[in-house]
Amino acid sequence: MQDTGLNILAIAIFSITLSVLLGPLFNLSPFIPASLTFVMLSLITIDTLSWKNQGVNLLLNIFASKEEKERIVYHEAGHFLTAYFYDIPIIDYSLSPWEAVNKKISGSGGVIFDNNFIPNKKSQDLKEFNSIIERFGVVLMAGIAAEKFIYNNSEGGQEDRQKFQEIYSNLTLTYSNFQLKQRLAIIQATAIIEQNKESYLALVEAMKQRKSVAECQAIIQLVNK
Repeated sequence: MQDTGLNILAIAIFSITLSVLLGPLFNLSPFIPASLTFVMLSLITIDTLSWKNQGVNLLLNIFASKEEKERIVYHEAGHFLTAYFYDIPIIDYSLSPWEAVNKKISGSGGVIFDNNFIPNKKSQDLKEFNSIIERFGVVLMAGIAAEKFIYNNSEGGQEDRQKFQEIYSNLTLTYSNFQLKQRLAIIQATAIIEQNKESYLALVEAMKQRKSVAECQAIIQLVNK
């Protein structure tokens, strides 16, 4: 949905600019485009600071194409599948900002994990802590891997990369080592999806039908037998 968002923003800027240029021809008060600009910037600021961009996400979802919405399902199914095989607890999932609002989930939604499974580094064996971080890193990169597996490219994943960076901030890594970790995580996630292709595609259909987390997990288990 990134391209859609940029298009909407470009149209809004173009419309305001056009109203400024053509205003004198139609006796349009300069107060009108100025007011529109102020209102737009105020709404964007409030949405960013207070609503975590949820308002923008809701707006973008209205203009999202069928392919963009379907791509989201494949993306989130990648997270779900790898989390299942890595025993990372899933609380819920949503496939659109509107579903996220209804379920009182912040942001644009997606697969929601129980982050309590990540232990405190100070109170955990370092080797086990690193293992958990690496498994969760693979799960975070699995959405990108899933898109590439289905579409041969990835349009989403910006938030996933940011979260990946956040969890690895607990470890001391150089930039090159961090980039290597990210690439390896995508490779590992891709391997899991490829090895469990039937389960993954069955999961995609289940998520399209908005089946519960327990039902989705049961489907993966059934197909995987």
